[in-house]
Amino acid sequence: MWLVKVLSVIYFTACAAQTSDGYTSTPIYDPPKPSLKLLSSWSDVFENETVVFHCDVHSPDWTVSWFVDGEKLETDLILKADGAYINITAYEGEYACRADLTSRGVRSGLSNTVSITVYDNAPTAMLTKFPHFNPMYVGETVNLICKVYLSSGWKYQWYKNGIELQTTKETNSIHLSFSDRGTYQCKAFRGETITTDISEGIKQDVLEIPVPTLNSTWSDVFPSESVELGCAMDGGADWVYTWYKHGHEVQADDVDSLGSNGATLSIRSASAKHKGEYTCKGKLNNRPVSSNFSPGLTLSVYDEKPSVTLTKDREYNVMFPGESVSFHCHIGVSSGWKYKWFKDGVPFNAPGNTYSLNTVGTANSGSYSCQAERGVDKLFFNSSSQAIRLEVKGSQPKPLLTQVPDVVKVYTGEFVSFKCKVELSSGWRYQWYKDGNHLPSNSDILTIDGAKPVNGGTYKCSATRDITMYNTSHSDGRTIQVSEIPVPSLKSAQPWLDVFPGESVKLSCGMAGGADWTFSWFKDKQLVQADSTTSFDSDAATLSISSASASHRGQYSCSGKLKSRPVVSSTFSHGLTLSVYGSQPKPLLTQVPDVVKVYTGESVSFKCKVELSSGWRYQWYKDGNHLLSNSDSLTINGTKPLNAGTYKCSATRDITMYNTSHSDGRTIQVSEIPVPSLKSAQPWLDVFPGESVKLSCGMAGGADWTFSWFKDKQLVQADSTTSFDSDAATLSISSASASHRGQYSCSGKLKSRPVVSSTFSHGLTLSVYDTKPRVTLMQNPIHNVMHTEDSVSFSCHINVSSGWKYLWLKDGKLLPESGNNHTIKSVETKTTGSYQCKTQRGSDAVFSSDPSPVVKLDVKERPQAGIALLTGWSEVFSTDSLVLRCEVHESPDMWNYTWFKAGQHIDLPPSEKHIVTPLNNPEQSEYTCRGISTGRPSYSRNSDSFQTKNLLLKRRVLLSISGCIFFGIIAVFLGCIFLRVFRKPADDKDKPGEAELFLTMSQLRKLDDTTCPMVQYITDAELNAPPKEADENGTICSETTQLPITSQDEQVVESEIEDVTEKNGGLISFK
Repeated sequence: MWLVKVLSVIYFTACAAQTSDGYTSTPIYDPPKPSLKLLSSWSDVFENETVVFHCDVHSPDWTVSWFVDGEKLETDLILKADGAYINITAYEGEYACRADLTSRGVRSGLSNTVSITVYDNAPTAMLTKFPHFNPMYVGETVNLICKVYLSSGWKYQWYKNGIELQTTKETNSIHLSFSDRGTYQCKAFRGETITTDISEGIKQDVLEIPVPTLNSTWSDVFPSESVELGCAMDGGADWVYTWYKHGHEVQADDVDSLGSNGATLSIRSASAKHKGEYTCKGKLNNRPVSSNFSPGLTLSVYDEKPSVTLTKDREYNVMFPGESVSFHCHIGVSSGWKYKWFKDGVPFNAPGNTYSLNTVGTANSGSYSCQAERGVDKLFFNSSSQAIRLEVKGSQPKPLLTQVPDVVKVYTGEFVSFKCKVELSSGWRYQWYKDGNHLPSNSDILTIDGAKPVNGGTYKCSATRDITMYNTSHSDGRTIQVSEIPVPSLKSAQPWLDVFPGESVKLSCGMAGGADWTFSWFKDKQLVQADSTTSFDSDAATLSISSASASHRGQYSCSGKLKSRPVVSSTFSHGLTLSVYGSQPKPLLTQVPDVVKVYTGESVSFKCKVELSSGWRYQWYKDGNHLLSNSDSLTINGTKPLNAGTYKCSATRDITMYNTSHSDGRTIQVSEIPVPSLKSAQPWLDVFPGESVKLSCGMAGGADWTFSWFKDKQLVQADSTTSFDSDAATLSISSASASHRGQYSCSGKLKSRPVVSSTFSHGLTLSVYDTKPRVTLMQNPIHNVMHTEDSVSFSCHINVSSGWKYLWLKDGKLLPESGNNHTIKSVETKTTGSYQCKTQRGSDAVFSSDPSPVVKLDVKERPQAGIALLTGWSEVFSTDSLVLRCEVHESPDMWNYTWFKAGQHIDLPPSEKHIVTPLNNPEQSEYTCRGISTGRPSYSRNSDSFQTKNLLLKRRVLLSISGCIFFGIIAVFLGCIFLRVFRKPADDKDKPGEAELFLTMSQLRKLDDTTCPMVQYITDAELNAPPKEADENGTICSETTQLPITSQDEQVVESEIEDVTEKNGGLISFK
């Protein structure tokens, strides 16, 4: 039996090798794929339009079926069907066709698809015009374009003023005349069913081409003068212009410039070459429209510039205020002149060619000239006229009166002389006046010998022109006073004569009625000399002691002498006695109330006092900044925060400015009467029965306060559950209950002063629940049974309040997790158990909720996938592929399977089997699989890896071995026959027991369980040891193992193999 098996294998292998060496089997073709074409001109259509399709299958024997969006086409949409052609009412979608060969039961696949778009409403025709100008001129061409922007295949109908035109083109070109004026419209149509609405109208106006006009300011100009000629057309600014002189076109080189559109011709410096007659014509920019010539304009150019003349109506070289004068500027040619006036070369505004001064003044003095100009952009100037000088000698002249000696006060017996003089011009005659009375002298000098008190008074003079009788004004007055020689007067600059060390002292000596004296000083009848602390001013009228000391004590007096004249006082002044203290004083600063911190609205009073001397003026300082008060007291009524700071004072003498040292500072802090700040020791104000509560009340910036507590505006008293600390700054509720519900507030009162908090604190509302909170535990996903590697999440919820800390328990034991979520990313069997959570909050007194209801979690092992080899060992010689099967052990569920090669997912549809060929497995690879399911669990654990080797190489090796075995067996067989024929038979009794060459069927059956070495090599038994299940259910190397085929493609292959087997004797080959 074993020999039969071997011979069969050799026979099949030889046949397979013969086929692979060149013999071909009968070809098998796939059914043809139809080609679908749209015969209509467009694929986007409108309602009620039809389309025609052609399904090309290259043979008339096929029956065509039609599909839209994958569904068979309804017959009520088909207007006409003719074999492979179909005419239907358009229906939006993806069209395809399929061919059936009914006689042979063959069906093609679907053809390519053709998309049809159907619009709900008919489109709108859009009418545009090019060019876009309106109006346009006779002779121009306009293009009207009618366009539908949806689909194609449109024809157009045109209308003018509602009348149909004989054209169906998309573009209507019109060469304009007056008859073409009107409003144009259009519409589009396609076939016999689709017509658009009439478009909006476009109005087209047609005008006659206008004649240009030529203009200029003046037509006669001077050399180098600029002139601009302008050309203009009525009805628009889009014209460009061409200039002509004597009929010849003017080029840009002939003039200075032409405007950007030629509308202006500019000559910046006229000359003889610019003379002549100018005309212009216009052309519409970017349009073929040109005008006729304009009327001509003749330009004249003089040979030279004109001159201007300036005259003055009176020839006065010098004038006085009050007189009048006029200037006249004149030019004798052309027109359009404007005149410019200049004084000392500086232009000034004056109208016309005459400038008049009705009353001259000193401001009018200067050199006058004029100039003429004309033009706008570039002014043309002639040369300036000659200059005429106008001199005005100030206002009315005034004589100068001088006096010798030049003093007001003179003493009896002195000599006094006056002199009067007019500096301007000559021929003056003088008059003298004393106290307004005319004196008889006409000389320019007046003298007083031996002055007496009667000569005291005010002296003036004036002058008159000899010829014109023009009078000067009176001179300034000179006043003299004639007095007796006075007695010196001694004074102290300060009202006190008791001073402090370092303080300054000033004594002054004066003579009544004059300051032109020098003085001498005496202390205790001894002449005082200047030293380091004692000084005199320039005339010694003042004795100054810069820093008093004990050496300056004594009685002071003085005497005087006139500086410039020989006058001396006859006696000493009266005496003044100076006293000097021993040290610098320091003020005393007091405060009421005597506190540092005060509140807004309180009154604070400071007082500063220097105990010694008098004449003190006080200065106040806040934080080193000087305050405006000079009083000895400083009061702050209704203090504000800005009054806070350190206050000091000092004192200064009114006159000597001697300063005391600063007093000691007094500091005050001013704060708003604070609003009590109410806080909760815990961040929640909704509590549960038995939970503790603490509220605290405080005042910013100080601790010297006591507090009162209120609930719902009612005073709170201490009881068995409510208590306060020493100053009632803290309210404590040891065990909350419904009676503690309400809004709490507090107020404060300063202990030592009558300052009460102005308002209550803000309110805090305390809520007390009726019962303890309920804790809910939720599981996601919600499954009674989980499998290993699944993820599960628990969330703990409490429906009221905040500040909770979450505790997790498994089987009654506390877990280390915190937070309201507990997630197990990959469950294990040890995860099985009963889960609970509970909450707690608070620090000093912890409040805890009851545990949540129990959630039970049951975790089972995830099923294991395994790979089995379905290809029998004998089939390796007739095929070059292996079929692997994946299955999930010990699971009754329905599974699909995904495959992995070398750890990478194989991109094929899920399948129980996987075929390995040399094409997709050119080298040794490892395969694994995994089951997937729509139920739970949704996937299995990956199978153990399955390793293959190169099957093609293995088949060639086995083919060589089998050939050797085959010839060896033939040789043995022939040897046996030879022995049978030629060997002499022995006697029966002498015959040894013959060994059986061929085994019986029962013996072969006993050998079935023996492992075949060839099978071991073919199936890679060492690499892919079968699992226990395979050992128990039978060996996988049995030649009875079949190659199951389950997919549609594999069924087709199987049918083809059967056909070939029938025709070729059962020999097959796969390439």
